[in-house]
Parts: sequence; C-alpha cells; structure tokens
Amino acid sequence: MQDYEESVSFLGTWGPFQKRTFFLLCLTTIPSGYNLLAVIFLLATPPHQCYIPDNSNLSQDWIQTSIPVQFNLVCRDQWKQPLTSVVYFLGGLFGCFISGQMSDRFGRKPVLFGAITALSIFSSAVAFAPSWPVFTMLFFLLGLGQITSYIVAFVLGSEILIGSTRVLFSNLCLPWVYVFGMMVLPVTAYLVRSWRHLSLTMAVPGLACIPLWWLIPESPRWLVSRGRFQEAELLLRSAALDNRVEAPHVIFLSANVEKAKSEKAESPNFLDLLRTANIRQITFILWFMWFSLSVSYFGLSFNMSGLYGNPFLNYFLVTAVELPAYAASWLAARSLPRRLSYISFTLLGALALLLIQITLYSYPTLTLTLVLLGKFGLLAGAGVLYMFTGELSPTVIRNTAMSSCAMFSRVGSSISPYLLQLAVFNEFLPWIVVGSLSVLSVLVCVFLPETFKQPLPDTIQQMAVTQRFRWPWASMSLSEDDGKSAKDQTTAPEIICTTHL
Repeated sequence: MQDYEESVSFLGTWGPFQKRTFFLLCLTTIPSGYNLLAVIFLLATPPHQCYIPDNSNLSQDWIQTSIPVQFNLVCRDQWKQPLTSVVYFLGGLFGCFISGQMSDRFGRKPVLFGAITALSIFSSAVAFAPSWPVFTMLFFLLGLGQITSYIVAFVLGSEILIGSTRVLFSNLCLPWVYVFGMMVLPVTAYLVRSWRHLSLTMAVPGLACIPLWWLIPESPRWLVSRGRFQEAELLLRSAALDNRVEAPHVIFLSANVEKAKSEKAESPNFLDLLRTANIRQITFILWFMWFSLSVSYFGLSFNMSGLYGNPFLNYFLVTAVELPAYAASWLAARSLPRRLSYISFTLLGALALLLIQITLYSYPTLTLTLVLLGKFGLLAGAGVLYMFTGELSPTVIRNTAMSSCAMFSRVGSSISPYLLQLAVFNEFLPWIVVGSLSVLSVLVCVFLPETFKQPLPDTIQQMAVTQRFRWPWASMSLSEDDGKSAKDQTTAPEIICTTHL
C-alpha cells in the first residue's frame, strides 16, 4: 500500500491506457457542468409589473417561458424563487453525503455512472412538472447527481493517473471540459427559450455518456485499498497490454498485501473524519474553505443579474474566464506549494470583489472587469483546493472526504441565493460578504500541512499533521521537510488513530 505508485510505475504515465482513461473521464464531466447553473435560466424572471394598468402591452424579451412565468412565482410569491434554488443545492448536499460513502465502499465507477444517469432521468422529468411543488421536488433529485458526478470523476482520475499526468488531469483538462459544458448552457438557453424544452435538452449529455461504462475502468488503487488484489492485478495487466509493456510477475508484495487486508477490516466511514484531533482540525479547515469559496462563487454568479449589459453575454464571459483560471491553477500545481498557490489566488479574487463596491454604479466596464478578475482568483484557488483536498485524504476514505467538503460547498451555494437580499440593508453588502469570506479562508489555510511533491496517502495512518502558523512563502523551501516530519510523526499515538475543494 505504501509503495502503490512505485508498484504500478511499469505502466508509465502516458500510454494508450492513460490517454483513453484521461479523455473519457473528462467527457463524463460535461453533463455536470451543463446542469450546474441551469437554475439561473430556468428561474429567469422576465420584465413584469405586479399591478398592470389597463390597455398596457408589456413585452418579455429575455426568456419567453420560464418557471416564474409558468407557475406565477412573482410579486407576492417571489420568495419561492430563491427557495427553489436552495432546494436544488440541498439536493447536491444530500447527494454528496451519501455518494462519498457509497463510492468508498462500493467503488468509484458505479457511483459515477449512477449520478450521470440520475442527471438524465430527473432533468427529463423536470420538463413535465405540472406544478411548482412537483418541480421543486424533481429539482432536488436533479441536484443529487450534479456535483456527485464531478467529484467521483475527479477522484477516479486522480487514483488511476500518476505523476504529472494526474496534475494535468485534475487541475487543467477536467475543469476545462467541465467549463465547456457550462459555456454551452447560455448558448442553448438563448436558442431554446422554453424552460420545458431546455430541461429536455439538459438530459442529452448524460445519455450520451452512459455507453462509456464499458470503456472506463474501476480505480485499481481503490481495489487495492479494499483488499481486492486479484481484480486490481487483472486490471493493471490489461493496462500493460494496452501500453505494450511487460508487467512484473508479482505486482504487489505479499507483505503489503497482508497489511492491506488487515487494514481493510477497519472499513473507515464518515465519522473517521472527526475521530481524532488531527483529523478534526484538517476536516474543519477544509470544510470552511470549501464553504467560503462556494458562497463567493455562487454569490458572484447570482449577483450577475445586477450588472449592466446583456445577461447572456455577462454569463458567458464570467464562465469563459474559468478557462485561464484553471490554466493558472495547473501551472501553479506543477511547481508551487499548495498553500502558497491557494492563498495567492484567493487573495487576488477577494481584493477584486471588495473593490467592486467602489465602481459598481459609476464604471460599469471596470466593474465587469473586477468581477472577471474576482472570478479568476476564486476559480484558480478552487482548482488548487480540489487537488489539495485529494492529496490530504487517504485512498480508503478519499471520496468520503471529498464529498463531505462538497457537501459544505453546497451549504454555501444554498445560502448564496439570499445574498442578494442583503442589499436591502446595504447595496454593497453582498460583495463585502463574499470578499470577506474569501479572506477568512486564506487565514485558516496556513494551518494545513503541505502536500507538494508528497505521495498520496493510502491509509489513515499515513496522513500528515496540521501545522503551526508559518508564513506561506516559507513552504517553498520547507515543503519537503513538512513531508518528512509528517512521516516521522505517524508513529505518534495520536496519528495512529487519525487521517483532505
């Protein structure tokens, strides 16, 4: 278990097996990205008046038919709109809670394709909702699969791929394809103005991905963590044939096999994330970081409606800026410590969001520029956080840890629709909140252990320990020492019991 990456190094890092897995797993994130912010267009409210004068002729030039139009969610019933968004994100929260534990117990692949199938089924069902309560219930079920499919694809690719290929997959290509799915949505919403037809269209990417079940393998690293060595070896020998390399006669040493089988009996679960002081500290810090970034990200997205200009173009630009953001995240992940990268990107985003209150009404072009800069910083930080979380979490409970963080991310996204309501007290308050939360996440990040150039932990005992306060740029020279000290401390009584957007 401790030498897993060395044991599979005979495969190389970029053979036909890795290329196929890399490409196909990226494709599986398109349905998730395509559905992420559908709530913005499905719940778009056209220009309207609560009290219409006689002989008036009001036009609706944005969305010809939407949920508020169909079910009259305006005026006295306007409160139902943010509630519907909250229900959607609560579905994601519940999906994260159950999917992480299911993935760690039953495998990455079944949960991935189960989530994709759920996306297709419930997005189709939404199109036939006869009333707002039924629509809301189906929207909750739709949210179950949205973030789940992306998290599991991320974990599966991170465990199958190794070295620089894993960094390229996790920090650049997977997020880019996800963003591509998001960018297609406003184009579709512009062409398909009926919300029922738009809901049916949202089912198409998921249906197209289902045949990939027969082409994407299970994670051999997870199989090893569960003591299923024969299945892991069979998969790896098949991969060796694809790559035209010779597999060793014995892939996993018998001593490691026996150790892994004895550790399998522990069957870690969600509660293991809170079992000891070290795990609790890491878990609480990561939960807060994911929560704060989610509030900022979705708060920024929902506040787009208050910006000057065409809403479709604004949404497209704010989505497109994610491409250079993830590119910057990938470049940082190749050569810089995780803490330094996260702190730098997130501070940039927070500063831009806090400056918006100065330019909001006076300089619309500069305001949009600051929004794009803020989105860039937040997304680049989120890209680093995803990798940071995966590197902190051991294989036996990695998907549970990632999903628990995504669950708190969904708590943040559930709150974000109500950020607009804060403008009642102060028109700049929504921007102050999202910027301040980002700053707080930077402050707690400095206590996380550095994972740069360290192997992925496979067992709970291999987890690093939290750090005392240290300036983040010190990580550049001390990151390797952190790893060594973490390994030395795994013999301490506390770490024997302990265990990462």
